[in-house]
This record gives sequence, structure tokens and C-alpha cells, in this order.
Amino acid sequence: MSQKNNMPFGNGETQNGAPGLKIEAENVRFSYQGSCEAALQDLSVQIKPGECVLLCGKSGCGKTTFSRLLNGLSPAFYPGELAGSCSVGELLAGKAAIEGYVPFVGSMFQNPKTQYFNVDTTAELAFPCENSGMEPAKIRERVQEVVAQFHLEKLMNRSVFALSGGEKQRVAFAAACMLKPKLLVLDEPTSNLDSKVIDQLHGMIAVMKRAGVTVVLAEHRLAWMSDLTDRYLFFEKGSLRADWDAEQFTALSEKSLAAYGLRARNLTRYREKLQTKKRLRCDTDPVLELRNLTIGYQKKNPVRTLPDMSFASGEIVGLMGHNGAGKSTLAKTMCGLLEPISGQMLWNGKKANAKTRLHKSFLVMQDVNYQLFGDSVLEEIQLGAAHPEKSSAVMEALGLDKFADRHPMSLSGGQKQRVVVAAAMLSDKPLILLDEPTSGLDRENMRQVGLLLQELKAQGKTILVITHDEELAADWCDRIVQMDEV
Repeated sequence: MSQKNNMPFGNGETQNGAPGLKIEAENVRFSYQGSCEAALQDLSVQIKPGECVLLCGKSGCGKTTFSRLLNGLSPAFYPGELAGSCSVGELLAGKAAIEGYVPFVGSMFQNPKTQYFNVDTTAELAFPCENSGMEPAKIRERVQEVVAQFHLEKLMNRSVFALSGGEKQRVAFAAACMLKPKLLVLDEPTSNLDSKVIDQLHGMIAVMKRAGVTVVLAEHRLAWMSDLTDRYLFFEKGSLRADWDAEQFTALSEKSLAAYGLRARNLTRYREKLQTKKRLRCDTDPVLELRNLTIGYQKKNPVRTLPDMSFASGEIVGLMGHNGAGKSTLAKTMCGLLEPISGQMLWNGKKANAKTRLHKSFLVMQDVNYQLFGDSVLEEIQLGAAHPEKSSAVMEALGLDKFADRHPMSLSGGQKQRVVVAAAMLSDKPLILLDEPTSGLDRENMRQVGLLLQELKAQGKTILVITHDEELAADWCDRIVQMDEV
């Protein structure tokens, strides 16, 4: 039997008296349009009303595809061939209209920007109710209820463009709850979040679970949901390979988790290791120095002034800190996309202007969709390659060789991330900056990124990794700059 948290409503009943939705999949097979491989095959599973179920497995194993069948996005929005049956309550995938899911299923994605409809937060919360034809007075009442329920008072009446990634994700979760859903479908919601925001999101999910809402969560990070998860469904190559209840999953050893390609269940060891790595300056002669640097987009409203820092050739530096601490702003300044508001940046002791920094650096953005331009994976990674003859070896090392002819935008989030990391490797720039390179990646692909970082280090590159991934930072970075402590 699955381990259950105590809930005030029996049999999965929610606050408004309606049961959480039951999910039934029987002999499901789904292939995306244009693909000769099945994304899901022979999938049969039942999820009880009010259960909290975590979908786990390697990138591309079918977790996201299953979640899209649950919220109606496939095959309506992501077309393909569906066989078998997958029902959410009375809604049958491939038969029910996508709008039929709206009153019952709330969704949150890895990138909250993909689901925003408004430029201010209050309007974003109101939008689902407006779209459903609710009366204005009822909409205002519902917005106030949700804001109070999730403690979002400080985030209201704000521009979404002024929010940090974590703040955007909290607002997106609240918006998904506006219509009192009976099922929440969450796809990699924590991939770009710091530990504080993850704790806040955990609390928001706990509120909905206590109300009896069914929760289905696709996630690589396992530690933060251990007390809420009733069952773990392990996917491999489109098939359901294991179905563990909470007690069975807790009994798995770390060695067993690694064998399944799953991330750590407990982060204590990693956090202790990180504490020993915090240093602002390199131990050898620096190639890049930051002196009296103030960073930001406007002089009147700088993000922050930083203490002096230095970076050497052949080292991997992790840049960590809470969402909104200025990590991405610093990275854009270092690579020449922004000029500092004040202070100096030196390259080998000489002042380096924006043009010089652009020439010497390659930035892998947090949202890699902004930097995918090629018609195929092979073309993409060769666009700025200094040594295109190494393309095959790099693609094989990153597990991209079988996608060489695929369009980059047809790949999963983790696969897209690896494509841009491959392009960075082939660019032969002396400074490589990676903004959350392991967001959406499983254990093995995180390890592959770490090994490639080590290869870049051996080549004498300077590598700066912006990350919230404590496993990556502890095991693969030489030192850590903790932005919210400087």
C-alpha cells in the first residue's frame, strides 16, 4: 500500500465537495507526428483520486508525454498517433476537446513564461476566471482567496518582467489553481529554482494535497517531495518499468537509485561539501578579474555592487544564490551582453570592453530556446564551431548522435540544453558561461555535463556555471561563489 499523508477529506474529496480526479491508462501507445519511435508504449496504470504521484526516469523517457495526455495537450496541441485509452475522470485523451480539461486540470510547466497571458501578476491570476466567464465580483473574490491561500500578497500588481524565476513559478502555480482544479499536472517545476523557492513551492503543493487534489509531478529532483509523494512511477524508453509506493522507494539504496539513473534522495552530503568550496578569488594567476563592479540594467536601479573576484584558466566556478541575486546579470556582464554600471573588468591584466568579452566568451542561456537557429541538431552545433570535425565525438558524448538530423525545437527541454552545451564546447572560446546547464537533466546526463566541464577545464578554459543544482556544484565545481552571501 502507498504511504498517505493525513488529509481532512476522505476518498480524495476537495474543499468544494468534488472528488479529486481518478486517472486510468490502459495499453497506451503514443507516437509524435513525424517520429518513427513511440514516446509511450504498453502503458497501463491507475492513479487514485487524491494521490500524489511523482513520474521519474531519464530525460526523454516519456514522463512529459504522459503528462500531456493528462492535461489534453496531446494529441490536440502536440499531435501524434494515440492507441489505447487514457482517461482523466470522464475526459478521454484524443476524444475530449482540449477546452474540456480547463475546469478540472491545472498545469504548470518547467518554464513559466510559456504559460503567461498577461504582463502583470494580478491580471494573470484573474485570466483563467475571466476566460471561463466568471462574473467580475467573483473573480476579485477568487483572486483574493488564492493570494491569501499561497501568501502571494507581495507579488501582486507587479510586472511579470520584473519577477525572478522563482516568483514567476509561484504565480504560475497559483494561476493553475484559480479554477479549483481536481488534478494538478506539474512538469519539472523546480528545474531553475533555488532551495528557498522550492520550499515555498512544496508548501503550495502541500495545500492542494491536503485538499484532496490529485497531483501528478514529473521531476528529476527527488529530495524536496519525499514527504508528499505517495507513489513513484519509473519510466524507461516510453514504458512504465516500476511502480513504487513511498515505503518501497525509501527502502531503495543510493546505489540502486544511481543504477536507475535517478538523482539523490538526500542532499545533506552535497550541502556539507559545498560549504568547503566557497571562495571569491582563484588560487593561481587570474585570467579574468572583476574590480569594484556594480551590475544592473539601469544606473538608477542597479542590481548590486560586488566584492572583487577573480577567475583562472582551467577552473570550474559555480555561481550560486537565490533567484534574483544577480547571477544571470553578472554572467551577461562578463560575456559582454551588458556593460557594468561602474567598475572594471580585466582580461590578463588589461581592461576588457564589451566587444573583447563577446569575442572571448560563449553563454549558454537558461532558456535555450532563444539560441536555437539551425534546421537540424548537427547544423545547430556547427554554426559557430571552431573545430566542426569534432562534432560527432561531442554529440556522442552528450547522447545527441541519434538526433543529428532532428530539428532542435522538436527535442525535449533537457535534450535542447545538451545541444547548446555541445555548441559551446565546439566554439573553442576561452570563457564558457553556463546558466543552469543541468536544468531538466537526469542523473546520467548531469554526470555527462560534469565530465564535459572537466574536459573543458583540461583544455585550459575558464568555466562559470550558474546553478541551483547542489549535486552538480558539489561534485563537479572546483569552488563556489555564493552570491547571496557576498
